[in-house]
Amino acid sequence: MTLLELYKEQHGEDTKQVVAAYVNGKLRELRVEVNPEDKVEFIPYFSSIGYDFYKRSIILLLMKAARDFIGKEDGEYKINVMYSMRHGFFCQLLSDAVTLTDELLEGFKNRMKELVEADITIEKTVCNTADMREDFAKRALPGKASLLKFRKSSKINIYSLDGYRDYYYGYMVPSTGYLKEFDLVRYDDGFVVVIPEKSTGKLPTEYTFPNKLYQTLRQSEDWGRKLNANYVGDINNAIVNGGVNNMILVQEALMEKQIGDIAKEIIDGDKKLVLIAGPSSSGKTTFSNRLSIQLMTYGVHPHPIAMDNFFKERSETPVDENGDYDFECLEALDLDLLENTMEKLLNGEEVQMPTFDFTVGKKVFDGTTLKLGSDDVIVMEGIHALNPEATKTLSKDSCYKIYISALTQLNIDEHNRISTTDTRLLRRIVRDARTRGHSATRTIKMWPSVRRGEEKYIFPFQEEADAMFNSALLYELSAIKTFAEPLLYGVPEDSEEFFEAKRLLKFLGYFLGIDVQSVPQNSLMREFIGGGCFKV
Repeated sequence: MTLLELYKEQHGEDTKQVVAAYVNGKLRELRVEVNPEDKVEFIPYFSSIGYDFYKRSIILLLMKAARDFIGKEDGEYKINVMYSMRHGFFCQLLSDAVTLTDELLEGFKNRMKELVEADITIEKTVCNTADMREDFAKRALPGKASLLKFRKSSKINIYSLDGYRDYYYGYMVPSTGYLKEFDLVRYDDGFVVVIPEKSTGKLPTEYTFPNKLYQTLRQSEDWGRKLNANYVGDINNAIVNGGVNNMILVQEALMEKQIGDIAKEIIDGDKKLVLIAGPSSSGKTTFSNRLSIQLMTYGVHPHPIAMDNFFKERSETPVDENGDYDFECLEALDLDLLENTMEKLLNGEEVQMPTFDFTVGKKVFDGTTLKLGSDDVIVMEGIHALNPEATKTLSKDSCYKIYISALTQLNIDEHNRISTTDTRLLRRIVRDARTRGHSATRTIKMWPSVRRGEEKYIFPFQEEADAMFNSALLYELSAIKTFAEPLLYGVPEDSEEFFEAKRLLKFLGYFLGIDVQSVPQNSLMREFIGGGCFKV
């Protein structure tokens, strides 16, 4: 019987509680048949894996509904899935014949609801890669056509929904009846597909547009368009045609210009305390070094200070629900000492600076002091740097907050995004192996815990930033591929991390690799692959 039939037999008719299963340790869709001796572990609807299923499937539902409502061939219009925007995706309708209106969006939404109510099966078929590449080219989907040009396999999996066929990176839910929670909301020159929160399975009570994040993503998209690099196929074409070195140099120059612009804002605003925060593997260390150099060009002397030096003593550190020390919560910081120290520095006083000794869990005052001169600036990096509670007693006029993240602007194709989380995870796998001797298995195992901390302590405060810096590089996945693949192949097949490693290997398979000798020594990429000029 199929997994779906097995679940019905064991748990009744309500199959919408699970989306897939591990069969003998391998991820399988519910349509797959199993034998009595197979070991089966069903995967909950809103687990991390189930959430990814949902996100992919809701895009297929949207594309089908748009086709039904507009009633035109794909070549006459195109919907591009552009960016992830916190419980949603920003999309654009591109067409000379069709205009995006509230009425049109309402028509899409109503048709999506009809398809959900009908609970139509999402079919998967194996198709010839060359045939589908030709089909996508005819449908004016160059990103998909170019992607398939570089696929090594002669066959690919195509998903169909009531006659609408499309290619997606990853598995789908079994039917449209799983996709009950969604909304479509107009925003700027496009719209957001709002999806449920993973923790609740319900839509946000009120969707809040992350305006600063959106503007940063739009700027990065403009960079990509200027370099003719919107999709993975564009990067591969540049590699094949010998244009990738120029792409590297131009993007590095654009990034350096942006860092210089941020430094000028700090100088022009007479800011004395620069606060930097961002999720793991965003390139914060290299960014801080490059920003400091730019500040020096204005005759300013930056003083780097780690917020971690203001941890509470180990005996005062809060514990989590498992009884382990919670070093990521705001309460783990000695906020009184932090704010008092910063306030005295901003007032021109000389202050003794602490260093936290992690081996004994105590702050150490070794006589090191700091006093800010007229041309001095503090550059502080920390997980809570953007949290208003961490600096609530300090003058806002003295502070300049920067949010940094690898906000991947490159997409796989028109309907498949590249996850910012995947980019950062690959960065961390490579860096942890090089600098800490950690296996990919270990890094993947700890990643969910890292992500929980980011969701709780960093992402909610990103809009507090005065500036957002996107550290993603168009060429980086082609550069990191050579370093990451051997590490991922080393993940044991019988480990819980094997599926994630296999998924990342499939993802890297979309990219052609490049020689990293052309990557500059001060590039953010060097923080992860090595060979850089900064101590990281």
